[in-house]
Amino acid sequence: MRRKLLPLTCLLMLSSAMALSWSQDAPKPADAAGVKVSGIPSPQLNSAENLYLQLRTVTLDKLRVYRLRDVSIDRAAIHITLNNGTIAFTGDVAGRVTGAFFEGDGEVLLSPPNQYERASMALFTGAAILEERFVTAYFRFNDDTFAELLPSMVPVDYGPAFVSQWTETAGNLAQSDPLRLFMTLSRSLPVAGQTAADTATAANFGDDDRFLHARLQGLKLGTFDLYFDANAPEQVWAGQLKTVEGTSYYDVWTSFSSAKASRGTEAVTPEIGEGGAPDSITVSQYKIRVEIKPPTEIDAEALLQMEVRQGGQRALLFELSRALRIKEVEADGHPIEFIHNQAIEGTQLARHGNDMVAIVFPQTLQTGQRLQLRFAYGGEVLSEAGAGLLYVGARGMWYPNRGLAMSNFDLEFRYPAGWTLVATGERTTAKSFPELGDPTTAGPGEQVSRWISERPIPIAGFNLGKYERVVAHAGDVTVETYATGGVERGFPKPAVESVIPDPGVSGGILRPPMSIAPLVPSPARNAQAVAAAAAHSIDFFSRRYGPFPFSELKVAQMPGGLSQGWPGLIFLSSTSFLTAEEKSQLHLSAVDKTLISQVISHETAHQWWGDLVMWSGYRDQWIVEALANYSAMMVLEAENPAQFRAVMGKLRDDLLEKNKSGVPLMEDGPVTLGTRLSCSQFPNGYEAISYGRGTWLFHMLRSMMRDAERTSGVRGDGKNGQPDEPFVRALRRIRERYQGKPIATRELLQAFEEELPRSLWYEHHKSLDWFYEGWVNGTAIPHFELHGVKFSDKTGSTTVSGVILQKDAPDNLVTSVPLYASVAGRMVLLGRVFADGPETPFHLTAPANARKVVLDPDQTVLARSR
Repeated sequence: MRRKLLPLTCLLMLSSAMALSWSQDAPKPADAAGVKVSGIPSPQLNSAENLYLQLRTVTLDKLRVYRLRDVSIDRAAIHITLNNGTIAFTGDVAGRVTGAFFEGDGEVLLSPPNQYERASMALFTGAAILEERFVTAYFRFNDDTFAELLPSMVPVDYGPAFVSQWTETAGNLAQSDPLRLFMTLSRSLPVAGQTAADTATAANFGDDDRFLHARLQGLKLGTFDLYFDANAPEQVWAGQLKTVEGTSYYDVWTSFSSAKASRGTEAVTPEIGEGGAPDSITVSQYKIRVEIKPPTEIDAEALLQMEVRQGGQRALLFELSRALRIKEVEADGHPIEFIHNQAIEGTQLARHGNDMVAIVFPQTLQTGQRLQLRFAYGGEVLSEAGAGLLYVGARGMWYPNRGLAMSNFDLEFRYPAGWTLVATGERTTAKSFPELGDPTTAGPGEQVSRWISERPIPIAGFNLGKYERVVAHAGDVTVETYATGGVERGFPKPAVESVIPDPGVSGGILRPPMSIAPLVPSPARNAQAVAAAAAHSIDFFSRRYGPFPFSELKVAQMPGGLSQGWPGLIFLSSTSFLTAEEKSQLHLSAVDKTLISQVISHETAHQWWGDLVMWSGYRDQWIVEALANYSAMMVLEAENPAQFRAVMGKLRDDLLEKNKSGVPLMEDGPVTLGTRLSCSQFPNGYEAISYGRGTWLFHMLRSMMRDAERTSGVRGDGKNGQPDEPFVRALRRIRERYQGKPIATRELLQAFEEELPRSLWYEHHKSLDWFYEGWVNGTAIPHFELHGVKFSDKTGSTTVSGVILQKDAPDNLVTSVPLYASVAGRMVLLGRVFADGPETPFHLTAPANARKVVLDPDQTVLARSR
């Protein structure tokens, strides 16, 4: 699997229970006339830290309590009506009111824009449209919401009592959004050499930076959240924190774009620059020096060469492990302020062990400006697993990262003797880079190694272990495999087997049972076979997708059940190093053994799909996971077609498995929901659907394109898996066109459309829109039947007619279905028919005297078993 770079469209900065109760006094309340930004910061706001803390601890103002009736708050598709009740607003921060608490009778209406977002809403709420009455609401905003509502409100005389009742609740909730508000209000911070009036002009926020978070206590749905953020790739979303069996999940009910996102202020978006929009900041190079102190600690300095592509910001966001603590940040050699914001429980960011870091510049960034940033940080980001195995990143991102973007990396490590370090890039003997102080030299009992990326890559990693090294080759590519002599603590232990001797064999003497100890797993023992398998995969993929992107591939043993592909480096789980005999001791099914064996090919394929060609946004991340998986399946199909069919069958059957509520996995959503699929109802939904349905989608594309190009009607004459088949030609074009770039799902299908033969033009259009809408953005697994088949003999041929029934599917689903005729013991392809809706008539020409027609005998369509 690819390392997931924070894929939600918006940072889910909330929690249903926040233990801290802040006691810091809020700024003195201003009267109603002070709702407009004065542009003159109060003395306590002269630092970013103070501004952030006031946003985090702001309290309700007893002089701003009002009665209201039939008041609406509308943001794009979000419609909130406060029918009747009391509302208290917060005190000023930087001259602005940023929050409010409501008690009374309210209702919300939110209608998702398409069928798959409505299906997502229904999965969690039971209805396709969100219509819910609520009794309390907490609002955070960065705009003129207070001023807009003020004419419709009447002051009350029970303000102190109302604030006293709700101040603790509101104070806890205030901790959920300070970083997003800070990104807006940071522009009001003083600038050296500027007057207060100049700062006020620069901080004119305008209508293009609007943010609203509403946390509502619904009568039926409980506590849930609504967000509108004009700067996010998808501006509208709704969701809820759920805890299941002790694990917290944030269920995103719906998320969609309502308008073009503004880039005036950086959104608090974990995958910065996602959604197809270019990042406003480019980091062209990382230079990182790391001192490793096994088993858990690192001390590091990172230099980032940065260029501003779109200016206007006072603050920028980075992602960094919550286990690391920043000591200082500099811009062009001058210290600057930073804020390390803790991710909230249940979010994807928190589950990856990462936090957001905001760095604050002394002046507004200008388009075209170039800067050098320096981060000094350290902490316990390594995990020790035993048997000489460490894991880097088990507790989050080990360097300041801005998401998925290509950069050059220059990495230098100092670590104790006796350990072996492997990292992304080529190892070099070049001298240390002087920008980070004195050159590093190895002291007593130390080693120093330096690694430089061969080309810009999206992410960098390293691992450390007491490895043994073996080497294999795939043409000019060197494959190095690193493994230890043992496995980590917690690795599954095979049971000791007892064997009762046969009395006949032992001369009639009854002997006690004998215990046979299982073979102790040793990854190093099978390292050469692993290296050979990776080399074989490189050779297979290079002949289809073009040259391997790097001069070498390093494969290092990693503790745990998951493997990860990095540029030129694979972290391979200990399980994948097992021999066939060692796997048999774990009593795995035949299919599971095959799946474990395919991991090496899968991770090797990520060197093309994920490390060379990236995904554009969270809705496109399925592309690289499914392509890597299907690439591995192509290797398997070429070597063992029976195992290929068994694995494809398991992937299909897994999608039909039901959860405890009786909901089948396939209804979790389409592949384009990305990591939203991992939720309280389906904790492993993203992996299961990206691997399962995603793999089937590529198999369907490949099969129908291959069928259409066949010159012979006899099954098996097509060039299965060869470099010149149309599916492979399209992938090679994608590699050439998008190497070093992200690709979106629409762009992927456009590349396949260029290879689309006329027989696959649905309704005479050279387009795969039908496949995108029904299959990529769909969830159905239909069942097909033939009905009313008739044969009409003619001279030299037979006409076959009938109806294809498409069941268990939406009425508008379109599927390309292959029909075969059985003639003299051979299966002859008659053609493909677009099954359009529940019933589709067909008329095809078959060889003379054909009397049997079979629908998709090779199971190339994702369908329920017949």
